[in-house]
Amino acid sequence: METGDGAFTDKVVEVFGDLATDKRRLPASRLQSHGLPAFVGEWVLDSLVPGMGPISPSEAERALSWTTRNVPQPGDAQAIRFRLQQGETVRLLTPVQVEVILRRNRQDRVAKLALIGIEDAYISPHLVEQYPDLLQQGMWGICEVVNSEEGPALVSFKPMQSTVDLALYKQARANFTLEEWRHLMISSMGYAPEAYTEPQQILLLARLLPLVEKSMHILELAPKGTGKSYVYENISPRVRVVSGGNVSPAVLFVNNATGQWGILARFKVVVLDEVQRAKFEKAEEVIGALKGFLANGLLTRGGLNEAPSDCGLVMLANIELDEQHRPLVEPLVANLPPFLRETAFLDRLRGLIPGWELPKLGSSCFAHGVGLKSDFFGDVLLSLRDDLMPDQLCERRIRLAGEGGIRNERAIRSIASGYVKLLFPDGRFSAEEFVRFCVKPAVKLRQLIWDQLYALDAEFRKYDRELRYELTS
Repeated sequence: METGDGAFTDKVVEVFGDLATDKRRLPASRLQSHGLPAFVGEWVLDSLVPGMGPISPSEAERALSWTTRNVPQPGDAQAIRFRLQQGETVRLLTPVQVEVILRRNRQDRVAKLALIGIEDAYISPHLVEQYPDLLQQGMWGICEVVNSEEGPALVSFKPMQSTVDLALYKQARANFTLEEWRHLMISSMGYAPEAYTEPQQILLLARLLPLVEKSMHILELAPKGTGKSYVYENISPRVRVVSGGNVSPAVLFVNNATGQWGILARFKVVVLDEVQRAKFEKAEEVIGALKGFLANGLLTRGGLNEAPSDCGLVMLANIELDEQHRPLVEPLVANLPPFLRETAFLDRLRGLIPGWELPKLGSSCFAHGVGLKSDFFGDVLLSLRDDLMPDQLCERRIRLAGEGGIRNERAIRSIASGYVKLLFPDGRFSAEEFVRFCVKPAVKLRQLIWDQLYALDAEFRKYDRELRYELTS
């Protein structure tokens, strides 16, 4: 079965209606050359040139022309400011974030439009109350900006936000076989399911675990070119990717001087890409605070401004392979930064995705059939975080055999629960499917973490090397 197959396409469109999209259209439109993530680009296409099938040259030109006029590029900031100075009302598609300022001599709220370098635009309390996500990770949307006597002001805002009906999404699962549903998930991620074997598809889906499962902290090791960060960059504005560079405690946790919470408080998933190149300012403070966060879900710096967070932390790193496409070094974390070789840190991660088992991304690996629109797909996955049924099921049924530590058991249950949410959102599956597609993949991902602990510290060798599980009725 291929996602470009006519019968499969017809079924997806019949079941999901205008929430389905042809994944060929966005790459052919060239919108992503403007730096638009898929969840924005697909929204633009659906707004301007909706439809299935290949995008026509005239449709692509219309969408590209609109994007050029309305989506600011980094070099456009001064030109846009000049237009505002001349009295124009400027209409933009841009991310907007609101910060509330509470000081003794100033109480205010300001809208930040990072793409045009405006950090203090006026925004009415009505808009903030209507769209509270503006106060969290911010929102993409169409906004109108004017220059008032007191400076720039955001006078209207229309978010590009899909409506999520989780009950209907769960009901839709019954219309598809397991293979069809798995292919739909892979295509919605932006990959071509035909380019991957069944085990590789299950590994690809592991990249979605932090979206559907709270506090899912994972590490993926893979050679360059396997698309480790691709899905995270394109699936949702509630997912934040940080690529290398300097990372400070204020960015991650909280700015103690201002009380502004960092990205681990404001986003559902934070991804540290190329973590082997990351430079942490005040490294000891960052690593210590991260250990605490991974263990108990609390964000704090020096005991100040403590707050809970169920954000998932994903760390992506490159790894070298030998001629047989196997990792060149053992343990796998040997060449990673020192904190990723600390067993106290590693043990707090749920699992390790063996990205070296996936092929490098080529043109045949990208989706070329029907899938779900990225903005809807990301939102519905995040909505599944609050579905307690899979969590309770896995806690009740999965037991670790022998002595392996409570963290192993919790990790396996959490990963298995995530796979249930991804593959069986309606909760209907056989005992065999539960073991094959949920429990065994969960054990595999956790076993790789356990292997590192076993190799790095003799303390762990008093337990069995192989993680074994048993199911209760």
